Amino acid sequence: MSVGRRSAGIAHLKARLSEYFQAAKAGEEIVITERGRAVARITPIRPGDDADSDRNALVRAGILQPAKREIPRRFWTGQAAARDPKGRVLAGLIEERREGR
Repeated sequence: MSVGRRSAGIAHLKARLSEYFQAAKAGEEIVITERGRAVARITPIRPGDDADSDRNALVRAGILQPAKREIPRRFWTGQAAARDPKGRVLAGLIEERREGR
């Protein structure tokens, strides 16, 4: 349950981030404004209200299947690109474009 609510302009928030972080930890909601207009909100996370809990609920419901292994680092750096020496993927893409798909 939220203790209170206050607003802060982005420059003020940046200058006093630790203070607003502590307020959120204490249960306060902070509305971030830009030129007097509300643009975002920082709210405290209640126990059991985080992404891991959401993910676990989806796994229990059978909607999401957890990964069996970690994605290799080379995937993120582009080193894991699939080999296509005959250019079949590119040919397929070009064909789909011609057909308007």
